[in-house]
Amino acid sequence: MIENAEKFFERYARDEELRRRVLEAEAMYPGSLEIREAVVEDVLLPIAAELGLPFTLADLRAFETRHKLKNAPKADEPIQEGEPIEDPVDYWLLDKGWTYDYEGAIGEE
Repeated sequence: MIENAEKFFERYARDEELRRRVLEAEAMYPGSLEIREAVVEDVLLPIAAELGLPFTLADLRAFETRHKLKNAPKADEPIQEGEPIEDPVDYWLLDKGWTYDYEGAIGEE
């Protein structure tokens, strides 16, 4: 169903009402937004299914990975240190999620 994820995000990119609906659903989500898999399961996947474009977490991860690799800089393109790598997509699973901040951990000096 990776094709459904692709179709959903094509529609998402051009449909302002759909983006608003997803943002509103995300704003009403009672859990932690850092736990992206739960947000996807409870917010994004039900909306996609209502639109007739059901997909799974695995489908979304595969779609995002494929998209990220396709848009990654080529090996022969030099990247300057500190230069941000531009990717116009805001991924739902990749590069998101809770991370432990060791610098601010309790008991750390």
